[in-house]
Amino acid sequence: MRTCEEPRPPNGQSPIALAAGQSEYGFAEKVVEGMFIVVNSITIKIHSKAFHASFELWQLQGYSVNPNWQQSDLRLTRIADPQRGEVLTFKELTWQTLRIEADATDNGDQDPVTTPLRLITNQGRIQISLKRRIKDCNVVASKLMFLLDDLLWVLTDSQLKAMMKYAESLSEAMEKSAQQRKSLAPESVQITPPAPSTQQSWSQPFAVNPNASSISQYFDKHDMKESSYHLLISRLDLHICDDSHTRESGALKHGMLGGAIQLTFRRMAFDYYPFHRAGDACKHWVRYSEAMETRGQWAKKLVGEFQSKVEKL
Repeated sequence: MRTCEEPRPPNGQSPIALAAGQSEYGFAEKVVEGMFIVVNSITIKIHSKAFHASFELWQLQGYSVNPNWQQSDLRLTRIADPQRGEVLTFKELTWQTLRIEADATDNGDQDPVTTPLRLITNQGRIQISLKRRIKDCNVVASKLMFLLDDLLWVLTDSQLKAMMKYAESLSEAMEKSAQQRKSLAPESVQITPPAPSTQQSWSQPFAVNPNASSISQYFDKHDMKESSYHLLISRLDLHICDDSHTRESGALKHGMLGGAIQLTFRRMAFDYYPFHRAGDACKHWVRYSEAMETRGQWAKKLVGEFQSKVEKL
């Protein structure tokens, strides 16, 4: 994989549906989603103008699950609501070992002397939820949860600096990609048919189905209101050590030894909602609390003041 200077256009319709000669969510999509994938080893190499990285996975498995993240009948791994014209699907990826390594490139803007960044983790999993339109299989919203158990990470100060520079080099490309998604988000929202109210559902012909209301309620229970990305680490032991081999002469000269810092985090979580608008409700967030209500009122007040200033100008 290689990072792009300018973001590519959206992929458009599902290639699976197009290859099967259909334009909507149908039999071909269900067959591919029902596959159980097992890969003994996989290596992903990423090249950037500032650094190159590699991801190595062992014993990778991918399969469909029900909304409770359990393997079950494939018919229970998707929730289709004809009234909304949308379908929910749930996937899970697991692995035994993950190795991540990153190093600066020769022609990048990094310092000439850098220490490669390495991270090795044990068992982990990724839970993926997708909401797509039935008529064209386009993804309307997604939810990605990256779950790790106990993690031990030893970092030197030079590796920590290198990691910050790697993140900085990617920020520009990520910002351009985010701007592209945000510019296309209002268009996709307009195309998506709105969810019918209770009065409208009774007036429509397929409200004769007694299970229509129950399907809609089940869909609402597991629906993704907006795209989000989550990282959850059960326990993280982070050791930051002095890079003694690069400062050996200075340490001996001043008669000082290298130091170290140990940080322990339990149940550390990161939640990212890239399309959330300022002042909108947060009750559908994963870790919603009453404290967010105060923050919501504060955000609405700031948005109102900003809109009034814009109207005056």
